[in-house]
Amino acid sequence: MIKAVYFIGAGGIGMSAIARYFLKKKLVVAGYDKTPSDLTRTLEDEGMIIHYDEDVEKIPVECKEKDSTLVVYTPAIPAAHKELLFFRKEGFDIKKRAQVLGELTKSNKGLCVAGTHGKTTTSTMAAHIMHESHLDCNAFLGGISKNYGTNYILSDSNFVVIEADEFDRSFHWLRPYISVITSTDPDHLDIYGNKEAYLDSFRHYTTLIQPGGTLIQHVGLEMKADVQDGVTVYTYGRDEGDFHAENIIIENGNISFDFISPIETIKDICLGQPIPINIDNGIGAMAMCQLSGCTADEIRSGMATFEGVDRRFDFKIKSDKLVFLSDYAHHPKEIYQSAKSLKEVYDRRTVTAIFQPHLYTRTRDFYKDFADSLSLFDEVILLDIYPARENPIPGVTSKLIYDNLSPNVKKMMCSKDEIQDVVRSRDFDVLVVLGAGDLDNQVPVLTEILKRK
Repeated sequence: MIKAVYFIGAGGIGMSAIARYFLKKKLVVAGYDKTPSDLTRTLEDEGMIIHYDEDVEKIPVECKEKDSTLVVYTPAIPAAHKELLFFRKEGFDIKKRAQVLGELTKSNKGLCVAGTHGKTTTSTMAAHIMHESHLDCNAFLGGISKNYGTNYILSDSNFVVIEADEFDRSFHWLRPYISVITSTDPDHLDIYGNKEAYLDSFRHYTTLIQPGGTLIQHVGLEMKADVQDGVTVYTYGRDEGDFHAENIIIENGNISFDFISPIETIKDICLGQPIPINIDNGIGAMAMCQLSGCTADEIRSGMATFEGVDRRFDFKIKSDKLVFLSDYAHHPKEIYQSAKSLKEVYDRRTVTAIFQPHLYTRTRDFYKDFADSLSLFDEVILLDIYPARENPIPGVTSKLIYDNLSPNVKKMMCSKDEIQDVVRSRDFDVLVVLGAGDLDNQVPVLTEILKRK
């Protein structure tokens, strides 16, 4: 019987959701992370024991009982990690985060959202609609829901909403009841090697949907689904598909539309977070919830009261004089959607992007695509690459992107240490911070600088 759970990589957004699940179960929950963060401090406040040195001696004694401890680790942890090696040598039950989520989808109705981009917002939307409905749900999300201030929802429902992560093929552990696939634009080529392997990974994921279940895939995906007999397949999109939008109205900072569905059309959907890309995301989320049994009124209310996700079109200042927001977009297609949405909403204003590339390999593989997407902005400020888990690659720097930006774009490069002075010295109309690195840590300071100006 499990009495303690130990997390290696405790501060990851996905890992922390599972940690909270076990905290709610009143188990001993402890772990290691490389550096303290707001999230790890919150987990400690909630009762988790965390240390920040790679040190076996600091593992709590309750977590050294082999027969009653589950060890959960993230694929980002190096194989030579001292604590991971200790648990392996001693024969502990060790599972990846995705394996733990996979077990939950076997014992519950898993509502899983996969895709290169859009999955965090879509899954968080679906979780909000479900949680506010008569069905309720559990949820393990890849971002902090602004409605709940957490990435985790616990209830007695037999539905569980899960963000299905393709990194390291983690989503292959899941057994969805219903799945949305938002996009399959190649990413993580350091893991997959090439586009074909990436697409095949998504194809294999579709084979895991349970018979009697449903696949809802975005129109135009290059991936070809391979579902089991008894799995129903639908398509969705903003303007086409089995589920889509009609009568879209974008004005005065508001967005409304009719949700067209083969189950039941729902008129007058209003977006609580009125960003154009959320029309797409919302259609996928509403389709999943409608097929699960949510009523039209519950769906309409859930969409109107959805407040968004931290770091996903996360507005900090919104006025006639200045708009400032941060967005997690770190893949060329995500940046394309971010730029397209902002230019659609603020079509008569100058939009500036501050972008911190994430990973040397991703920059190497997609620098031309990054440049094309960033060229949709009026101005681009490029920072150095955030390495995350990687070592530098000779010749791979932000300048690869910079040199390929459109000549029509005003551009500059600066270091992360210089960005506060740059923002302090400049006037902006609409300013967005983009990326999955650590630049977001400076957003509160940048917000105060802009407010003072």
